[in-house]
Amino acid sequence: MKSSGFNVREKLVEKYLIKDNPKNQAKSTNINILLNRVKAEKKNESMKKIYFSAAASTGLVLFGLLIF
Repeated sequence: MKSSGFNVREKLVEKYLIKDNPKNQAKSTNINILLNRVKAEKKNESMKKIYFSAAASTGLVLFGLLIF
């Protein structure tokens, strides 16, 4: 004779088991999203270069003023 608690337990455990999903799903890529991402990365890199150049120049000027 099965206990009714066992069936409930099985159902609860079954909820958390990983089910196999098909792995052969075709992925589509939107070229516009990729191009926009590249543009944004270029812009960020150029801003970082400008900030670094400004910081380095300021540092050199301050160092020069302190020495001379």
